[in-house]
Amino acid sequence: MPRHRSRNVVEFRLAPDDVSAIRFGISPGHELAHAVRVLGRPQYHPLQWGWLRRARGQVPGRAFELLRLLVGPDGYMPDFLTSTPGWDLGPDEEVARLREADLGPVRVDLLKRVDRTEGAEQRVLRALADDPERARALAADAWSQVWDAVLAPFWPPLERLLRADIGARSRRVTTHGLGAMVDTLHEAVTWAPDAVQVRLRLHGEELDCAGGGLVLVPSVMAPRCSVVTEPPAQPTLFYPALGISERWADDGPGTSGALVELLGAGRAGVLLALAGPLSTSEVAAAGGLAISTASHHLSLLRAARLVDSHREGPRVLHVRTPLGEALVGA
Repeated sequence: MPRHRSRNVVEFRLAPDDVSAIRFGISPGHELAHAVRVLGRPQYHPLQWGWLRRARGQVPGRAFELLRLLVGPDGYMPDFLTSTPGWDLGPDEEVARLREADLGPVRVDLLKRVDRTEGAEQRVLRALADDPERARALAADAWSQVWDAVLAPFWPPLERLLRADIGARSRRVTTHGLGAMVDTLHEAVTWAPDAVQVRLRLHGEELDCAGGGLVLVPSVMAPRCSVVTEPPAQPTLFYPALGISERWADDGPGTSGALVELLGAGRAGVLLALAGPLSTSEVAAAGGLAISTASHHLSLLRAARLVDSHREGPRVLHVRTPLGEALVGA
């Protein structure tokens, strides 16, 4: 049983020296839930205003209102709206898991929202809690509609930012160790001996993760850290991803021209080509460059920390770092 702490710190206890106890994941459901909060209270989310300008005209009203009621404006968020984050978890799998979510926890989560509301909202949530099967179906349908309207068009750049963050964190573990990586996640997160500590506003708890480990999940939409600690959910820490600017969702008219002015045509072309991992020869082919020229540009971009390179079998693959993603997005 977890032991509650008097201070507002959640401490995830890990097995000593077990680097494998921490792994990374991606959560489309978490991004969607926080996107709903951004749409509901945009004044608190300036880094999302570029996305808001393009997405808010597409919001499906009834589906959005249901999700906004379920998610709430801040604080507690029902766990059943998101499944355990994973490396290959996509939106289709996420909503499929939602449609099959255990009805017991669905009802428990809804009753927690009942306790946090009043008036008409409370009555609607209580009715949903009284019929969790219907509530689950309505939530899944709303999830799909809102996702398709406001996040699906922006998922490729959003996912690239998430994966760039994970790549940067994973490389830091290799070069500086687990504790050094954890200490750079967020100002609210610190590494203690065999533990990850997270300062929260209202909640404190100590959780033994030695049996199943801890999942670290970057987020573009969430402005601060949050945690999942209640069984049967996997212990999870969500944190803001690196490289987020107000224009992360822009389609970039004029961006390539500005990058050419900043970096030169060759290096700008290489950076723009790296929408996914590419080998040196693939970068050269994409930019119409000689392999030696592409290799030279990649070396300079790597020295500027805009590109990172790693070996996978016989190939060396190049990816944009979070700083590189932010530069391309801006």
